[in-house]
Amino acid sequence: MKTSISNEEFYAGLQQLPKPKYPFPDSMHPDFQQQREEYYDWIDREYIFHSKEAREKHKKHNLTDIASRGCPSLKTFAELRPLASYAANGAMMDDYWDTCTHSEMMEISKRIMLLLTGEDTNEPTDNGIFHQFWVLRQDCLTCEMPERLYKKFIKSLNEVLIGYADERVYYRTNTIPPLAVYLLIREATSGAQPFCKYVAMQKEYRQLPDDVLEHSHIQRLHTLCAMMIGIHNDIISLPKELHREGDTMNLVKVLQQEHKTSINEAYMMALELHDNYLKEFLLLQENLPSFDKWQNMVYDYVQDLGIMVAGVYAWHTNDTTRYVNGGYVDAEFITQGE
Repeated sequence: MKTSISNEEFYAGLQQLPKPKYPFPDSMHPDFQQQREEYYDWIDREYIFHSKEAREKHKKHNLTDIASRGCPSLKTFAELRPLASYAANGAMMDDYWDTCTHSEMMEISKRIMLLLTGEDTNEPTDNGIFHQFWVLRQDCLTCEMPERLYKKFIKSLNEVLIGYADERVYYRTNTIPPLAVYLLIREATSGAQPFCKYVAMQKEYRQLPDDVLEHSHIQRLHTLCAMMIGIHNDIISLPKELHREGDTMNLVKVLQQEHKTSINEAYMMALELHDNYLKEFLLLQENLPSFDKWQNMVYDYVQDLGIMVAGVYAWHTNDTTRYVNGGYVDAEFITQGE
């Protein structure tokens, strides 16, 4: 693996290419700074298994801002805390277990889900990642998240974890997947589906009944959100992933392989796919099915899904530490697998 490169090599001319754009307002939860302070504190308390260098890098990334920007209209700090925990702990665990095997990731996922469902009620005393997921459940109970919304949230979170396991197969063999496989896995590993479920915690959306939230039209909008976030993450992280072996789950790399084309041409194909998803999102927003008395609230909910996508992208573009040369955190987990 090539670990020492110049800034010129790192950016490889990609900075001049066009970037995603969203027609949604950008705002931030008023308690973002308080949430950052909690984040810094639990990194030092929970992540002592990480090197000091890794912990300090994570602090600079301000990963809880993903939640503060993605769901800026949550009414209380208590409601922000579970989503911020998922956003930060999810990203950090993905970094830490980057080189584990599929079977190792599946075992990790099973333990996390036992904690999130409450089947395992024992507070973990070991690895801080597991303890943070136990805390996440307690925080959801504390903020009185409706049980039906919580079940949707952790079901989608389980799909993220399964996606993490599935992509390890490609990471460990340094193999770029076919486009069809990439699209399936990336919908999960973008991490956006749990955010889509959590958007219903804002304003009065928790009043929306299940037959609205689970309507195929709404579910398609969730998929589009997940794909837009997955692609814009791939675009932002491309310089890093061009220079690290194993970083194969990137749409630009997938399209380059699929079409036997240059990186720049593949980049433009990826951006076109992203923009087509955005066009579909806007079309579906303007052509909602009949939801009777919920019609206006559903339209506003979909608008806040768009704000969520734009907010996650705003974190990417405002962060200047995670995807820069030397800014990312390398995996420190020692795998036992082959």
